[in-house]
Amino acid sequence: MHCLVSLSRLIATNKMKSKHILKLTVIILSCVFPALAQQSVDAQRTLTTADYARAEKWMGYHTNPLVFRSGVRPAWQGDDRFWYRVTTPEGSEFIMVDTAKGAKTPAFDQVKLAAALSTAASATFDAHRLPFTDFEMSSDRQTITVTVQRRRWKCDLTSYQCTADAAPATGQRGGGRGGAPVDVLSPDKKRAAFIRDFNLWMRDVASGKETQLTTDGVKDFGYATDNAGWTHSDRAVLVWSPDSKKIATFQQDQRGVGEMYLVDTRVGHPQLQAWKYPLPGDEKVTTIQRVIIEVDAPSVIRLKLPPDQHRSTLCDDVQCRGGEWADVEWSPDAKQLAFVSTSRDHKHAQLRMADAATGEIRDVLEETAATQFESGLGRVNWHYLSATKEVIWFSERDGWGQLYLYDATSGKLKNQITTGEGTVTQLIKVDEKNRLLYFLAAGREKGRDPYFSHFYRIGFDGKNLSLLTPEDANHEISLSPTGSFFFDSYSKPDVPPAAVLRSADGKLIAAIEKADISKLLATGWKPPQPITVKARDGATDLYGLMFKPTNLDEKKKYPIINHIYPGPQGGSVSGRSFSAARGDAQALAELGFIVVEIDGMGNPTRSKKFHDFYYANMGDNTLPDQITAMKQLAEKYPWIDIDRVGIYGHSGGGYATADAMFRYPDFFKVGISESGNHDNREYEDDWGERYQGLLTKDSNGKSNYDDQANQNLAKNLKGHLLLAHGTVDDNVPPYNTLLVVDALIKANKDFDLLMLPNQRHGYGTASNYMTRRRWDYFVRYLMGAEPPANYELHPPAAPGQ
Repeated sequence: MHCLVSLSRLIATNKMKSKHILKLTVIILSCVFPALAQQSVDAQRTLTTADYARAEKWMGYHTNPLVFRSGVRPAWQGDDRFWYRVTTPEGSEFIMVDTAKGAKTPAFDQVKLAAALSTAASATFDAHRLPFTDFEMSSDRQTITVTVQRRRWKCDLTSYQCTADAAPATGQRGGGRGGAPVDVLSPDKKRAAFIRDFNLWMRDVASGKETQLTTDGVKDFGYATDNAGWTHSDRAVLVWSPDSKKIATFQQDQRGVGEMYLVDTRVGHPQLQAWKYPLPGDEKVTTIQRVIIEVDAPSVIRLKLPPDQHRSTLCDDVQCRGGEWADVEWSPDAKQLAFVSTSRDHKHAQLRMADAATGEIRDVLEETAATQFESGLGRVNWHYLSATKEVIWFSERDGWGQLYLYDATSGKLKNQITTGEGTVTQLIKVDEKNRLLYFLAAGREKGRDPYFSHFYRIGFDGKNLSLLTPEDANHEISLSPTGSFFFDSYSKPDVPPAAVLRSADGKLIAAIEKADISKLLATGWKPPQPITVKARDGATDLYGLMFKPTNLDEKKKYPIINHIYPGPQGGSVSGRSFSAARGDAQALAELGFIVVEIDGMGNPTRSKKFHDFYYANMGDNTLPDQITAMKQLAEKYPWIDIDRVGIYGHSGGGYATADAMFRYPDFFKVGISESGNHDNREYEDDWGERYQGLLTKDSNGKSNYDDQANQNLAKNLKGHLLLAHGTVDDNVPPYNTLLVVDALIKANKDFDLLMLPNQRHGYGTASNYMTRRRWDYFVRYLMGAEPPANYELHPPAAPGQ
């Protein structure tokens, strides 16, 4: 009715000059084709530098500094006290907490420490902006050791005098590819192990004396080598024994394993990068030969079993969680080594026990899964109890991630510990004396987001389950050294964090901090909106976030953009805790879009069936769930234009984006695919063989990987597609994208390509450029408007630059 009134008024003026013709056309279109009319109006727009600057205001480097008293990370002392650093509008505060009393006091005199460091370092430091990159307080709280400007200082907190510390920062030297050796400290911090010339060496920290521990390591058959294909560094992979006298590690066999090649971009001859990178279906892949090394009188004890696969029960590498070698555990007396051998396809896990003196092996228990076996989320959840000769074991055999108690001598099940719906994600503490387990789990509390993590306690016998974190939120836990207390920071994506101290039984001891976002709110910032939709089956609830322009006009129609990461080891929503920015999702929305992140079927944390939903069918990429979810949102919110749908993602999200443009070309109109693993036969073996299965071929030569390869679908492209990749990406090699490029050329399809010279998987110095190009692409082709020319993002310079 409104459009007809507007039309009649214009005709009544009887002044049909040329300047009215366009307006008349738009009004007629709005009467007949509302969505087309909206696009026509957008096409008249030219976004300005001011529009982009307003959007950039919501990037993390602008919003994160406006959140105060948040991000608390407790540094526990031996007596269960802890101290932490917290930001304020004036700078930083360092606070000590007496857990017994719940009392907070300044950890030290910041003014005096700043003065002492200024004198020692011949520089000037602001007491509220001390540039610590790490800090450690002595157990008697009389000394603090800090790293300032890459130099280590030890400061007396009585006299407030600082001297240079001879020890290397954090007990390590060097840092990776081709650099100096990287030290792995022993538990007593008196020794450090490192790799040199394919062999393992040890350094005495006090004297600097070096001892060669192995002698037969050679190229492609070296000790403690870190190389999973997609990740490689100079850091040794090993586990010290509790008494600091033995090392559990392996000799990694890569002889005959295929290589990956990259070259940099430069004037003149490029530099070739070559390293072992096995692929699905390769006859020879990386294996490990497990050993125990005595360090006092160096000797190597080889475990008496055939070579193991280079696999773990937790991730697609033998080491996870930032360098921790997964699935290896010493007994307290260092006489036995427990470990899990995982099959190449991740379907079979075998818990074994090794005699540290002889290398003799005893099989304890095993489990086989129809799809893939895993032992937790972010942490290996099995644990050997040497005192009682029992094993805590993790399994999804009943459909959920549960804990079980086994007899380690007979290998027989004693009892199931956790039951019911909900998945145990991390076993945090085993209290053998009181026979209690403390663990994180998700999905156990009805009526809450099933991805929220809560902390629980339960007996070995499966009785007396206690919820220790009652708040409806996502909980991040840090347990004290004795286990008598725990620190709990809880929040939601749309609710800022509060930090509290609780006793081991969950009793509230003290409120520690509550985030202050008043300055953030004063800018007009709004949190993303949590959303719940139905999956493709019409029954299963899916959860996600929706980002809207802060100046949303409900009378307008907005294109919708799907920011996707399909998993299977993660999801589109990167964490359920509060964050002032999630990438550029809100900034992109501010330009005039609705942006959604939806965790589809196939993500972890929930049931086994949910996680394995598209096992052996990686080309699914949760896309049917994404489509049905966005259609539901459009039905609920009329300001969503479901006829203008875009999608973008990085890595697995880049794979899913191109897949979406090829499999559903009539639904997705614009896609930006960044660094996608478009064919998992061209990505490292551990990933594809875990989730797609071992590569097989039928009698016609077709493999079980053919249908997941994006280049085989490229001929279906109809919309606008931008492909991007770093030219020296050693995680997902750039040939993944070039396979798609080749297929698009052969199919005579128009597309856009952006190769970022000398950039790895995260794009490094080119990441801001990629962000701007992403904005431009959606503005031009999904909104139908013109972006400002050559806009440049301006993140603040890093400290010291």
